[in-house]
Amino acid sequence: MANAARTWKSPTVFGFSLASLLSDASHEMATAVLPLYLQHLGLGATVLGWIEGIADVFSSGAKYWSGLVGQRIARKKGPVAFAYLVTTLCVGAFAFAATAIPFVLLRTVAWMARGFRGPLRDALMAESVEPSQYGKAYGLERAGDMAGAVVGPLLAALFVGLSLRLHWIFLITLIPGLGAVLAVVFLVHEEGRSERRAEWPSRPTLPGAYWAFLAAVLLFGMGDFSRTFLILEAARRLPSGGGAMLLSVPVLLYVFHNAVSGLATFPAGMLTDRWSYGRTLLLGYGMGVAFNLGLAFLSGSLMMLVPLFLVSGIYIAIEETAEKATAAKMIPAEARAYALGLLATANAVGDLSSSVLTGWLLDHLGRGWAYGVAAAFTGAGFLALLVFTLTYGRRLDHRGEHGSP
Repeated sequence: MANAARTWKSPTVFGFSLASLLSDASHEMATAVLPLYLQHLGLGATVLGWIEGIADVFSSGAKYWSGLVGQRIARKKGPVAFAYLVTTLCVGAFAFAATAIPFVLLRTVAWMARGFRGPLRDALMAESVEPSQYGKAYGLERAGDMAGAVVGPLLAALFVGLSLRLHWIFLITLIPGLGAVLAVVFLVHEEGRSERRAEWPSRPTLPGAYWAFLAAVLLFGMGDFSRTFLILEAARRLPSGGGAMLLSVPVLLYVFHNAVSGLATFPAGMLTDRWSYGRTLLLGYGMGVAFNLGLAFLSGSLMMLVPLFLVSGIYIAIEETAEKATAAKMIPAEARAYALGLLATANAVGDLSSSVLTGWLLDHLGRGWAYGVAAAFTGAGFLALLVFTLTYGRRLDHRGEHGSP
């Protein structure tokens, strides 16, 4: 039976779940109004794609670096808390930006800090629970993340509806962001294993199965564009001359999307633990393909976005939870930080490619091409994951401890 201190109910899991809630509430409050701000400035989807893409490319480098650093340091809590602080301060500094370039720079630094903290946080969580409970642990942390992604945009929608000036919204984000830092400092615990870290390689050899898994993740990610495009899609379908209250509708739809995802993350983790790692992730990937096809070919009315937002929320919950649980289950502790860093990097590279390509295609060739191409990439990722699951899935699901499948 799992030690009580190593269950998914541990202070570390709850601490990171609370930190994810507060941090996401902070930066999602700012993210929710960014597409509206760009539209107000007369900037199109291409600019949004580059803002997201540049931030993602630097974030991917930070994630890879984080994996290397995590292999060598005995204490991860301090760097993680500092990264939360940097993200908070950069998002709050949006209040002092008046053109696109400062937004790009601040968002890039903020996303680098987010990228750096992710693999270290995920490795700390894997060390705090038993392998049989990875799905529930990551599911709870993702639920906190998505809860913050509901609270933040909901507050943003309220503030936009009340005609609050944009810089005040950015300044308000400092409150939950600093709360996230405190949650890590006071709630997260870690076990120091410095005597082992000295023997761990910076770039450990990973099994071929893990590289096959990463290939599927990367392919799918190349069609898994930023969710801020959903806000843009909703904003483009609004009737003209609606006023401030009508402008809050896209943000409220984004809130609905994140609420669905938040409610689905913990059940997705339970399903991963109890059913199958590969099959659960296949379910999420399949829904992602359906979502992109729906955006490409269904009616362009605002109401048609509602079921698509629902599907997107569910598949994002499954994807983010099951991917991390699968990686943690496959790789032993001495290589886990590096492996989780590579997983985060693969996702970031996919996000970069998809955001830039989707934005350009939307502006130049239209919705059908933009989301049709995204559907092709997610479909390729689904097929690659299917091959991985048929080859390695049974051994992964029935193994209680770490090691190559």
